[in-house]
Formats: sequence, C-alpha cells, structure tokens
Amino acid sequence: MTTTLAANRPAYDGKTLDLTGKSGSRAFRNTLASVLITLCFLIALIPLVWILWTVISKGYGLLLDGGWWSESQRGITVRREGGGAYHAIMGTLIMALITAVIAVPIAILGAIYLVEYGRGTKAARVVSFMIDILTGVPSIVAALFVYAVWITVFGFNRVGFAVSLSLVLLMLPVVLRSTEEMLKLVPDELREASYALGVPKWKTILKVVVPTAFGGIITGVMLGLARVMGETAPLLILVGYSKNINLNPFEGFMGALPTMINQDRTELALQPAADRVWAAALTLILLVLLLNILARLVARFSKVNSK
Repeated sequence: MTTTLAANRPAYDGKTLDLTGKSGSRAFRNTLASVLITLCFLIALIPLVWILWTVISKGYGLLLDGGWWSESQRGITVRREGGGAYHAIMGTLIMALITAVIAVPIAILGAIYLVEYGRGTKAARVVSFMIDILTGVPSIVAALFVYAVWITVFGFNRVGFAVSLSLVLLMLPVVLRSTEEMLKLVPDELREASYALGVPKWKTILKVVVPTAFGGIITGVMLGLARVMGETAPLLILVGYSKNINLNPFEGFMGALPTMINQDRTELALQPAADRVWAAALTLILLVLLLNILARLVARFSKVNSK
C-alpha cells in the first residue's frame, strides 16, 4: 500500500510554492475597492468642508471682536450692528451643565447595572430595550413630553430648567451606551483578581472597573453634550428667547445659541442680522469642536485599549 501511494504522488519539481502573490483578477478587485472607498470618503467630505468654509468665512468677523464674548444683545435691533453673544453662550453652557449633572449619574449607574449586575436577566433586557427606544426619540417629542408634564400638569413656567429636562432624555441613551461598551472592555481578569483578594463587588466596581474605563466614560459624556447643545426644538417650546443676560435657569426666559440663530434668521436680508446668525453658528460649532477635542484627548490617555 505504501509503495502504491508513493508511486501515485506527483514528482516534486524543486520550485517553492508561492502563496503570497495575487492573481490579476484579485489585484484588480482590490484596487477597485480601494478607489471606491477613497472616492466615497471624498464625496462625504465635500459637504462637511463646504459647510465649515461657509460658516467660517461668513462668521469669523464678529468673533474677533471682544464685545462678542462679553456683551449681550440687549437693545440691539436687527438693523443695528453691535452687541455680543455672551447671554446665549452662557445660557447654552448653563443648560448643558444642568443636563449633564442629571443625565450622567443616571447613565453611568444604568450602564453599571447592565454590565455588572443584570447580565442575562429579564430586567436588564427591558432596560436595554427601553434605552434603544429612547435613542430614536426625536427632540421635539422629548420637548412636548416635558411640556405636557412640566407646564400642563404641574403648571410651572417656561424656563431653562425645563429645557434641561428634555435634553436629559436625549443625552441619557448616548452616555449609557458608550459607558456600557467601555465597561465591557475592562478585562474580566481585573475583576477576578480583585475578588480573589477579598474585595467586595461594589468596591471592585468603584475602585477598579470604573477607573479603568474612566477615559471612555468621559468621552461618552463629551459626545453626549455635543449632541444636545445644538438642539433647537426644546428651546423653542420650553423657554422663550431673551436678549438680556439671565443666568438663572429657574426664572425667566434665557438666551441660547440655537435660538439666537433662529431669532435673526428671518432677517438675513439685513447685513447686521446675517452677520450675527453666521457668528452664532460658528460659535456653536467651536463649542462642540472643543468638546470633541477634549473627548479625543481623554480617550487617548484612557487605560482601556484594544490590545
């Protein structure tokens, strides 16, 4: 039998079998795919560059004026030049801060429950399903819900705090999902080593798991803030626009960058109003860009990586 198999085996011609080369058709398909991917990337980049160039070229002038960052629009009409966006910048930051204070703890605790305590349980599946639904809720629906509860049921006034409550509904799923994914990236070996030393589970989460995923959690918070700072529907429904400086979110109307843009957009034929619209849009973009840069820096120094 051995002699028969040896006789049927093809003779070795002394050449090395090359498995690294590409056939002509494979090389062509690879090149074609690379070209298509690059082309799609460039096509997607065109509107982004176009928008940025338009906003920067038309809005940078007022940003170079120190009064833009220190004055409000009090007493400034659509036909009059001058004034600043201090009232709108502070209103945007105050409402975003209140939103983060409410949404971030709830989101982090919810993510900890899903990853550390509720794996495979029915309650965790229900929570996860509800978060998925909340992710797709439009901002105007969240605003109308808060309006129905805050104003219609309880009879409170339209104030900046009500806007923050609606923004919580939009920010919560973003932060929760990002935190959940970062907690899943923490190696189980770290948890097991902590348990082996006799450390309770709650302290392991607090001292080991959360600090390890801290960079990713902060990244999710930053991206969640960038998500809600540009929303306009909650501002239009839940608080009136004010050109005066109002730093109290529980009383009176408040200015914000989105509503400042909306206030003058109907008078774009007037140059002072048009300049303020573009400048406010650029200011909002810069705030969001700053948050994204901070998120990138934090992610860069995060302890959790893919290695």
